[in-house]
Amino acid sequence: MAKGNMSACLPITLAYEGGFTSDRRDPGNWTGGAVGRGTLKGTKYGIAAASYPNLDISRLTIADVTPIYQRNYWRPLGAEALPAGLDLVTFDYGVNSGTARAAKALQAVVGAATDGVVGGETLKKAAMSDVKRVIQSLCARRLGFLQGLKTWATFRGGWSKRVADVEARGVAMWLAASAHADPKGALSQEAEKADAVSKKQRRTAGGTTALATGGAGSNMAAGGEINWLLIAGIVVVVVAVAGLLVLKARRNRERAAAYQALAKVA
Repeated sequence: MAKGNMSACLPITLAYEGGFTSDRRDPGNWTGGAVGRGTLKGTKYGIAAASYPNLDISRLTIADVTPIYQRNYWRPLGAEALPAGLDLVTFDYGVNSGTARAAKALQAVVGAATDGVVGGETLKKAAMSDVKRVIQSLCARRLGFLQGLKTWATFRGGWSKRVADVEARGVAMWLAASAHADPKGALSQEAEKADAVSKKQRRTAGGTTALATGGAGSNMAAGGEINWLLIAGIVVVVVAVAGLLVLKARRNRERAAAYQALAKVA
């Protein structure tokens, strides 16, 4: 079990939450929660002045914020009792998108009732699960949620890489805790799998586009209004399918890179 593993997980999450910022345009940086309202204190380690107006944000240390993250995220998610690696991906998900959402996603992938409260049933099923599969499934579900947000186009680069990195680190933690005989080899194998899937998805996207183009050409040769409507429908479907495949290919390429980076230092 992951007893005491918060000390290993928190720095990973805080690296993504970022250091000190005090952009005047960000309402979260103001103690009053709105631009120009209260005092501009900024945000550090994900701790914003709007939520913690009495803290000296710029001087916060990791020791200062650890109790906050423990109280607001680690404990509510039952992370102390989750298997190593699964604790990290659940915790980071909760910090990024809320504890209730992370808890329900965890429950869904381990087969527990999705009530958003991590209790005995969830912890038992997590402990009995295929932890690596659960880690990867939870990260895939997390990315799916992020892709559905209106702000995905703005933040997709950082979000996608964060999820890929956290997944790989979670699997590495699980390998270490389970005393795997060849963690480097196991991580490299995961990188190869992800890379192979990415290449297949890119080939399929290209093939789909080529097939549709050929089909559209045949219909254009036949002429007629109905064929033009059919062509338009084909193009819409192809663009959607190819775009989804390209997105998935990019995601798996990032996963491969994250696993490979950890394999080099394992």
